[in-house]
Amino acid sequence: MKYGWFILPFLLGNLSWGQMNHPKASPLAKIEQEVGLSKITIEYSRPSARGRTLFGNQPNGEPGLVPNGRIWRVGANESTKITFTSDVSINGQELKKGTYALYAFPEIEKWQIVFHKNTTHWGDGRAKYNEEEDALRINVVPVHKQDFQETFLISLDDIDHNGASMHLNWGTIQVAIPIAFDTKSIMQEQIDKNLSAAPNAQTYYEIARYYQEQGIKSKAALGFVNKAIEMGGDTYYFHRVRSLVLADLKSYDAAIKASKISIRLANKEGKDEFVRLNKNDISRWEALQPTNK
Repeated sequence: MKYGWFILPFLLGNLSWGQMNHPKASPLAKIEQEVGLSKITIEYSRPSARGRTLFGNQPNGEPGLVPNGRIWRVGANESTKITFTSDVSINGQELKKGTYALYAFPEIEKWQIVFHKNTTHWGDGRAKYNEEEDALRINVVPVHKQDFQETFLISLDDIDHNGASMHLNWGTIQVAIPIAFDTKSIMQEQIDKNLSAAPNAQTYYEIARYYQEQGIKSKAALGFVNKAIEMGGDTYYFHRVRSLVLADLKSYDAAIKASKISIRLANKEGKDEFVRLNKNDISRWEALQPTNK
């Protein structure tokens, strides 16, 4: 034991004191949302109100957790990061694809939302924050709600092929930020690329279905679905899309005939849901035929 007191500090040092993991007051969250052919990813920490005044001033006149006009990291801990895989339009203003730090400057009547190019700051950066590094700054109007959101929440709602609405919710305040992608242009690039290669029946069918779902280029869609049937043969889903395109062109008699073929083929494969869909459409189209008006 001659060297006991010499060895003990060395052994204790190897135990990595102070490195114990513990629950976070503002736990990390990650959102990954597909929007059309693009994706939005948001990483942020979620603080809870815990009885505190969140925005503006406390009843005694002292600043709340997020004072009016001061930069806020839109969460807690590290700065909130938002990534777009395609060029995007935020509240009508263009923003290049990439990753940005998301900041806000809350006020009573309006908020400024900032997409910031420098993602290295801890939190909001404070003195290191440089407005010249902003990629985009927009104004939005906060909404006061009746229900109370205890833990700060970022959500993506009202999603369709071309965009979504990003909501910031905390306490009784909600801020909505419109996000839009030019999905039609992205899709058309894919279509042109596939048509210039070696398109097969499925390629033609998918193009026709996309045009029909979007309500665009109906004549071209009819040509593509006809090509799909010519190359790939009769399937219930080829004729289903063909019937819908014909109806879009107001060729209801031809649409009904195509729908009946789809029903016959769907019955053979036990696709009851397609049988029901086609029958419902036939009833609707029969009512729209000129002789029935």
